[in-house]
Amino acid sequence: MSANLAIRELTVRYGDVVAVDNVSLFVGGGTLAALVGPSGCGKTSILRAIAGFETPAGGSIEVGGESVDGMPPEKRRIGMLFQQGALFPHLSVIQNVAFGLRDGSDERGVEALRLVGLENLRSRRPHELSGGQQQRVALARALAPQPRLILLDEPFAALDASLRTRLREEVRDILRRTATTAVLVTHDQEEALSVADEVSVMRHGRILQSCSPREIYDRPRSEDVARLVGDANLLEATIVSGSVITPFGALPVDAPDGTCVIRVATESLATTADGAPATIISSRFYGHDVVDEVQLEDGRTVRVRLPRSAGEIGTLVKIGLKPGFYRVFLSTGEVRDVVVP
Repeated sequence: MSANLAIRELTVRYGDVVAVDNVSLFVGGGTLAALVGPSGCGKTSILRAIAGFETPAGGSIEVGGESVDGMPPEKRRIGMLFQQGALFPHLSVIQNVAFGLRDGSDERGVEALRLVGLENLRSRRPHELSGGQQQRVALARALAPQPRLILLDEPFAALDASLRTRLREEVRDILRRTATTAVLVTHDQEEALSVADEVSVMRHGRILQSCSPREIYDRPRSEDVARLVGDANLLEATIVSGSVITPFGALPVDAPDGTCVIRVATESLATTADGAPATIISSRFYGHDVVDEVQLEDGRTVRVRLPRSAGEIGTLVKIGLKPGFYRVFLSTGEVRDVVVP
């Protein structure tokens, strides 16, 4: 059963340290929301406050329209999935899953195992499972009591890269099939963008922006968000007579003269015959693509993501902007978009 989550003006303090600073967030029923940001930004403190493991210094939390302020964790009907599954080693898989069920019945435990595709492993012990299987058992245990909300605290961080990608997709699909409301905490922006319905970017205890993954990637609200999300070049530029002067040419913009920063995603650059002269100074191979770092004539460096490297280190190339829109952050804090036809 899915339920809305409403956080209003939440503040969490540890002594004199403000970990969460007046945060408000709404997560609709059946939505998978992600909190992403650097270590120490407050995202885990929000999760702990929702679960009831931390007492907020201020604000309120509602789940399904019901206030959980002051309610003990076991009364909140909130499931949790941690980085480590924390399974009981002396219990079987089905005993682990059914452990928190009030009636002690295995029936709902078996159904939860069926949801995660592990009903045939019900008699095994945790040490007989792979890391991915253990996390799926932990998810089944969280789902078995039919919680109103599930909290996921870096649940894939301890897994190897290929398993992490596969498991997070499986978990996302399971949560969608069961229409379960969930909040995921992660420092991995790729994870947040690829699995969540909504993403909230955090810094210094505050949410800087909350919206869809596509919007937060393409249209960051501020330079801070642009630096935290996506692999982008943020280039200082100047606006003169209605044009942003960039290394790749002048781009028309409706803004007063002054300094600005233009965001250029690595995948928005390409080698072109009439581009800006540059020299390849390094190259990183990722299998599916390559990121070349090139030095422009003015001494600045930019990263360019290509299907294959533009050449060996020291090769002279010409780099230009692909057609599309580019976000410009003015010194006043305002934002503009410029278009390359």
